[in-house]
Amino acid sequence: MAKIRIYQLAKELGMNNEELLKLLDEMGVTYKSHASTLEEDTAQAVKELIGEQRVAEAARRAEEARKAIPRRPPVVVIMGHVDHGKTSLLDYLRKSRIAEKEAGGITQHVGAFEVKTEGGTVVFIDTPGHEAFTTIRQRGAKVADIAVIVIAATEGVMPQTKEAIAHAKAAGAKIIYAANKMDLPGADLNRVYQDLMQLGIVPVAYGGDAEVLPISAKTGQGVPELLETILLMAELEDLRADPKAEAQGVILESRMDKQAGVLVSLLVQQGTLRVGDYVVAGEHWGKIRAMSDADGKRRNEAGPGSAVQVLGFSELPTAGETFTWVPDQVAAKEITEERVEERQARRQAETSRVRNLADLMRRMREDEREINLILRADTQGSLEAIQNILAKESNEKVRINILLAAVGAPSESDVLLASTAEGAILSFNVNPSGSVRKMAEQKGVPLQSFRIIYELIDEIRRMVKGQQEPVFKEEVLGTAEVRAIFRLSRGTVAGCMVTSGKITRSADIRVLRKGKEIWRGKIESLKRLKDDVREVSQGFECGVMLEGFADFQEGDILEASQQVEVTAG
Repeated sequence: MAKIRIYQLAKELGMNNEELLKLLDEMGVTYKSHASTLEEDTAQAVKELIGEQRVAEAARRAEEARKAIPRRPPVVVIMGHVDHGKTSLLDYLRKSRIAEKEAGGITQHVGAFEVKTEGGTVVFIDTPGHEAFTTIRQRGAKVADIAVIVIAATEGVMPQTKEAIAHAKAAGAKIIYAANKMDLPGADLNRVYQDLMQLGIVPVAYGGDAEVLPISAKTGQGVPELLETILLMAELEDLRADPKAEAQGVILESRMDKQAGVLVSLLVQQGTLRVGDYVVAGEHWGKIRAMSDADGKRRNEAGPGSAVQVLGFSELPTAGETFTWVPDQVAAKEITEERVEERQARRQAETSRVRNLADLMRRMREDEREINLILRADTQGSLEAIQNILAKESNEKVRINILLAAVGAPSESDVLLASTAEGAILSFNVNPSGSVRKMAEQKGVPLQSFRIIYELIDEIRRMVKGQQEPVFKEEVLGTAEVRAIFRLSRGTVAGCMVTSGKITRSADIRVLRKGKEIWRGKIESLKRLKDDVREVSQGFECGVMLEGFADFQEGDILEASQQVEVTAG
């Protein structure tokens, strides 16, 4: 950068002269006039300083704008093993809420409900089960901020507990562990701690960061502390939503009522939804004709964190679909028609796609270098043996991430998890049902079954190899000597004799003159007599035209080579 006068730099930076002179003075460089000339390094230092200040100012304004947006209540889903008390906890929370509201109110199921405390409001998704939760996440909507994993303190961590944890992590939710049934004689909180430790989850009580709270969904013991922890975690996450934005959210449930027609429960996540608004959810649209909340009260609008039941859809939208506000019926129809066409096009494309592990590796983003797996086996011993071997296959370039390892056949829940995490399902000595195979095929999830453990390991090794950057070496195919040069209207042809190996049409070519490389590139044309050929072997003559090179001399050597991948091990 050449020298520049102060007034020229000020103009370039969008400042007035006095501002720039003051800045220079603060930097310890004093100039009397805006016509003074700046040295190159000084001008560069000013530009860098101004750039940093403007970036910092933009960040400060963005943070101020974000802080001006109101906080919203956290949305919580309750998950866990069957019979560990997730439904009981939801029932306790729902009943405590009902007891708080005015007598005579009618409670209706809208897919979520609010619990108001002195510390704030918490919204609970009234749809227990990690399968529904992951279905929603798999469709692209992060419906819950926090997942409460319920673990019976009488039994500890069970297979579905592990599944629930895997689904919550894959969905990006913060996790709280609730050790339930603490009112029973056989309850053992330390057992829950130890089981979680075996999964690599370290409780706060043991110096880790995993919140594990003892509760009883039957008596209510520990539930206030659970709500307090949820609100504290939400405060740390600083959850905010703009009520003035265009409404958007997620469909929680939809059903057909004989009298009312299509009833849709939805959670508003951003903006404010009003009666009379048009919304689009997947391939369906509706005009909101009426809405009501969990107390059965009619509402004219619903802001962020509100769960309401609405009338206005002509068809049932799918649970888990995101909904968005649109200005009118014309826009709603256009958007849904486009989505139908896109789905049909995707289905046609997917029918021709190879669904296997190698295909998964090609589809994975190159910067991830991670293989996500779900393992299923006939016994716990088989699982441990497979995991021990796989641990040795991970390296600094490719990490094998076991999302879930469980005894039993692959399930539809596994397919949902694999689809969300862009992973694969491998099973040993257990077979998935036909419905699971069909679901995996529909979602493009690689699913393979093995009877011999080392066949499974070999497949993993191929996957790891496919994720590493290939290493190539140059392999010389042959050489040819230029014996004559023909200058034609279409280009210059070197008349050659192949002196070793072979010259192939697709090879990389180096032109050597007196032992030194003077050009490197590709062949444009390779002929034997008058015919185009793919290769010419040793002892035969050929005519060669090169892409972008014509300065041949008799005696030049053309060296043909190809890149060959080096096989590891």
